[in-house]
Amino acid sequence: MTDSSPPPATVKSAMRTLDIIEYVVSRGRPLVAQEIAGALGIPVSSLSYLLGTLVERGYLARDGRRYTTGPGLARLQTHSPAFTLAETVAPLVRTLRIQLNETTSFFVRRDWEVEALVTETSEHALRYAVQTGAHAPLHGFSAGKALLAAMADEELDRYFAETERIAFTPTTIVSEPALRAEIAAIRRTGTAHTREEHTPGIHGLGRVARIDGDVVGAFSVAIPAVRFDEATERRASDLLARTVELLEAE
Repeated sequence: MTDSSPPPATVKSAMRTLDIIEYVVSRGRPLVAQEIAGALGIPVSSLSYLLGTLVERGYLARDGRRYTTGPGLARLQTHSPAFTLAETVAPLVRTLRIQLNETTSFFVRRDWEVEALVTETSEHALRYAVQTGAHAPLHGFSAGKALLAAMADEELDRYFAETERIAFTPTTIVSEPALRAEIAAIRRTGTAHTREEHTPGIHGLGRVARIDGDVVGAFSVAIPAVRFDEATERRASDLLARTVELLEAE
């Protein structure tokens, strides 16, 4: 006996995405959306979203109204795909956001600041948004604290000597002894915390990430205090650890 029920919407969307790629590749020339929609029987409203996603990820390229194959397809065929760091971590950031439905980001260090390289915003009505490319002092974000904890002691000494840490909220940790105690705790547990230290009402958790043993950045999640409890903290910490393991395994 076979199951004749229709495939789930997510499976159908994936099949349509592959159909689009295969059709554009097979035609060997630029195509307008109406041609693709007519050939594959995909409603234009659905097709527009799928085409936009494929262009964004580089698997298709758009020139005016026409679509053709993009550089992402050629890159997948190489033995050593030349993915940027942002492209490498983006699927992991997206998956973590889906698992938690909280704003998830990957930060890289820029001198004594962090920069948001990739970010995915929660779908909750009450949420914290991170602007891609935004900079913030290391001590204010959980990702920044995780990166501080990953520094060698000599570099950490230089950080304290060269920075004047400002308080964003009444709970921001700015003194050297208190921040050093926080760093020692992060080194023991692997997870950094901010407790409404950059933005009132927002808790952050962060974990440093390495590739081939070298620190490349840190993953973080931002959770409104009204949704933050011990169970949420434990699950977020576990998923952060798992996400880092997946990156390091690659």
